[in-house]
Amino acid sequence: MVKAGVLTISDKGFRGQRRDTSGPLVAEILTKAGYMVEKQGIAPDDHEKIAECLTEWVDKDGLRLIVTTGGTGVSPTDVTPEAMVKVIEYEIPGMAEAMRAESLRKTPHAMLSRAMAGVRGSSLIINLPGSPDGARENLAVLLPALKHALEKIAGDPRDCYQE
Repeated sequence: MVKAGVLTISDKGFRGQRRDTSGPLVAEILTKAGYMVEKQGIAPDDHEKIAECLTEWVDKDGLRLIVTTGGTGVSPTDVTPEAMVKVIEYEIPGMAEAMRAESLRKTPHAMLSRAMAGVRGSSLIINLPGSPDGARENLAVLLPALKHALEKIAGDPRDCYQE
């Protein structure tokens, strides 16, 4: 089983002023999909704290999949992408493009998303929107490709074509 973590990015959630509903929902979806969610947390909208948590979860705790929720818009406090740039070695733009394409079917506001997906070591980090519906819909788009992505990131030498 792939060890995973779910990190909610929210000032209000971090201060206990709002109940986190997206994080537990994402953890439930991942668990049902066969991932072992070992870490769940809430971080404030602070790119240093987000970067520290992501780095620790990958480098120290050995999580292979980290999914964040929140902080991907264009508000001044939305800094998840800036934290991602600090910790990832490279981006996987197709994942973010797929999420935005699916979300654009429902709302024109999806074009404002700055969500990213990227790799650190042999771990995949994905940013989802903060709303429960947005998180669920975006994760559903990625689930069919996650296992393959994680295998390739870990160095699987098999060809990618399907027979």
